[in-house]
Amino acid sequence: MLEHTIPPPVVAGGIALAMWFVSPGSLLWSDMLRPRGFVALVLVIAGLVFDLLALLAFLRARTSINPLRPHRASVLITHGVYRLTRNPMYVGLLCYLTAWAVFLATPWALAGPCLFVVTMNRFQIAPEERVMREKFGKEFEDYAARVRRWL
Repeated sequence: MLEHTIPPPVVAGGIALAMWFVSPGSLLWSDMLRPRGFVALVLVIAGLVFDLLALLAFLRARTSINPLRPHRASVLITHGVYRLTRNPMYVGLLCYLTAWAVFLATPWALAGPCLFVVTMNRFQIAPEERVMREKFGKEFEDYAARVRRWL
């Protein structure tokens, strides 16, 4: 019932908000100058790179980017960033959540990225992969055998 019902960025945003609620203390912009702020910034940049490269690949292929409607995909993209991971946009969101956990600097916040991976695997990626297998058959099977789901 929950498969393909909530957009992944909304899931990530909800988890990020929950991470903030379980983190004690206040956040100051001066925290960005600390080493954890630098690490968080590097993770955010990595997330942006994954997201932008994936978006460009979808636009070039002129296929649907809607994660709630994987059946609308007209092309199986296996080049570019998709040679590193089958889900670069979700890797990007994971980078953002990990950056947020690093910035919050509390052990409880580390549960957020873990929860995101479990949620995406169950309610988004597994159903997407079923559709890709139906639409692209052996081409998807070969691709899935070569390239990992995450990294």
